Amino acid sequence: MMWKFVILSYVLFWFMVMALGGSAAMIFNAPPVVQRAVEALCAWAPTFALLILFKKLRPETRLKDFVKSVFSQRIRLDLMLVSGVAVVLSSTVPLLILSLSGGQSFTSFFSLKGYSLPATLLLALFAGPLGEELGWRGYLRVELDKKYSFIKASIVAGVIWAFWHAILWFVDVAFLGGSMGWPLVLYVVSNVVVLTSLVIIMNVVMKRSNNLVYAIWIHFCYNVIFYHLTNITYAYFGWLSIVYAVTGVLFLLYHYGYFGGAQAPS
Repeated sequence: MMWKFVILSYVLFWFMVMALGGSAAMIFNAPPVVQRAVEALCAWAPTFALLILFKKLRPETRLKDFVKSVFSQRIRLDLMLVSGVAVVLSSTVPLLILSLSGGQSFTSFFSLKGYSLPATLLLALFAGPLGEELGWRGYLRVELDKKYSFIKASIVAGVIWAFWHAILWFVDVAFLGGSMGWPLVLYVVSNVVVLTSLVIIMNVVMKRSNNLVYAIWIHFCYNVIFYHLTNITYAYFGWLSIVYAVTGVLFLLYHYGYFGGAQAPS
C-alpha cells in the first residue's frame, strides 16, 4: 500500500500539472498569479492521494485522529530555529559565493517578480509545505522508517520526492535557457542532492520531536527563498548541491551524537 500511495501521488501530480497547469498557461493564457495558484493546487497531490487511499493505508484509524496525531508532540523552538537557519543559509550561501566571485550585488539575486510580499509568502506556504507534507512526512516517512535504517529511509524518501518533480524539470531547464543535455543532468542531480538533504534535516529534527510543523516549516523556509530568486544560473545549482550536501552530513553527524548530544532513536 505504501508504494500504491507513492504511485498515486505521482499520477495525480503529473496529471494535474499537464491538465490544469498546461491549460492555464497555454489554452487560457492565464495571468501569472493564476498560474501560481494552479501550481499551488497541484502540489496538494500527495495529500489528495492520502485521502483517497486512507482507509486502506490506515484501516484502524480515523482520518481526524491521524491528522491530530502527526501534530500532537510539543514544538521545540530550538529545533525550529536551527532547522530554519540551516535551510536559509544553505540556500543563500551559494548566492554569496557567486556574488563575491562574479562581482554581482547579492541583492540582485532577489525579486518579488511583480507580486506583493504577503502574496509570495502565502504561495510559498500553500504551494508545497501545507500541500505535500501530510502525505510525504505524515505518512510516507513513518512507513519508510518501518522498512529501512534511518539513512536509507531518508535517501529513499529524498529520491521519491525529487523525481516526483520530474515533470517540472524540463520546464525549469527551458526557463533557465539550457538544453536537454548536461544542463538537465546537472539540474536533476542538484534536485536529488538538495531534496534528499532537506529530507535528512526534516527526519533528524522529527526524530527529536515528532510534529509535522517542523517539516512544514523547513519546506517553507526552502520555498520562500526560491520564490524570490532571479538571475540565477547553473553555477548556483552546483554550489547549492555542495552546500546542502554538507548541511545534510552535519545533521547526520548530530543525529548520531557526534556533537555532544545524545543519539536519537534510529
